[in-house]
Amino acid sequence: MSSHTASPGVVPSYLLARLAESGRFPKAAAAARQTLTAGRPPFRARIDLSIDENGDLVAQLSDAPNRTISDAGNTQKLPGAVVRSEDDGPVADAAVNEAFDGLGATFELLLSAFARNSLDDAGAPLDATVHYGVDYDNAFWDGERMVFGDGDGEVFTGFTRSTTVIGHELAHGVVQHTANLEYQGQPGALNESIADVFGALTEQYLLGQSAAEASWLIGAEIFTDAVEGSALRSMIAPGTAYDDDELGKDPQPADMSGFVRTTEDNGGVHINSGIPNRAFALFAIALGGNAWERAGTVWYRALTGGLSSTATFSQFAEATVTAAAALDAEAGSDDVADAARRAWTTVGVWEDERAPAID
Repeated sequence: MSSHTASPGVVPSYLLARLAESGRFPKAAAAARQTLTAGRPPFRARIDLSIDENGDLVAQLSDAPNRTISDAGNTQKLPGAVVRSEDDGPVADAAVNEAFDGLGATFELLLSAFARNSLDDAGAPLDATVHYGVDYDNAFWDGERMVFGDGDGEVFTGFTRSTTVIGHELAHGVVQHTANLEYQGQPGALNESIADVFGALTEQYLLGQSAAEASWLIGAEIFTDAVEGSALRSMIAPGTAYDDDELGKDPQPADMSGFVRTTEDNGGVHINSGIPNRAFALFAIALGGNAWERAGTVWYRALTGGLSSTATFSQFAEATVTAAAALDAEAGSDDVADAARRAWTTVGVWEDERAPAID
């Protein structure tokens, strides 16, 4: 399978498949069937190169976002008509403004917390399209832009309302430009989990929340009141985000004892991501303070420090402990690496928090 496959969307296909059979939500069922059929456009990788008048390759770095929001007009044609650019003020369309603000919040997190200049660390523009399709029940990163559906109104509301969703999908762009984790099995679940981590950190940074204060919910704003659930996923308590007669129960396991082996969902990428998600949340809470500081730095360094595109949970865990030990060395402490080991042991990726040994 190509390592360049993009994420299929923040709403997993198993949830849409369950919704497609709903009798309680007829409009949402039809929308889910349509969303599953429509899928998402083929991945488009793009490398923007600029050549000056002398024929030299140049890259212009900027410490400010360069955002463009387009409107698909409820079609599935991308990118759509430009409706707001970086220097424009708010417009009448709330979805446009929400997308604009969410892109900005993600850019600010990357720059302030990790000194990363946009998704590629070279000032890549941040583009998004709103009002994609009719009753489209998803949001996704297609390799070059964010795309948002409006939801069906019965089960899902507009996806631009959720900062965690926006941060999550843009984080797939960060993964694409760094470890480029394969979207299958454990590497794919790590891809999804790291996206959730960035989504949660974007919201926490925006709200000024500590790790202890944060909800650790992903997509808390996208369910309507008709759904028995709080969000798509809970990072601190996987498997508890929703429990609805029509949608079923959140299938995410909280530790390796519940690891799901399946051919669906690209080998369970949205399901098993709950395990590393919980490891990060436990790690951040154990360290205290703001999660985007020490905990986020460890995860970011593990992602960008030469991680294999086929990394397993245990290999990523080892990378995080190595990064944590380096952070400890810088600070003259040992609590960060110890907290990382405990987190991975708690979720069952390791059987003993003393392993692996760090030289």
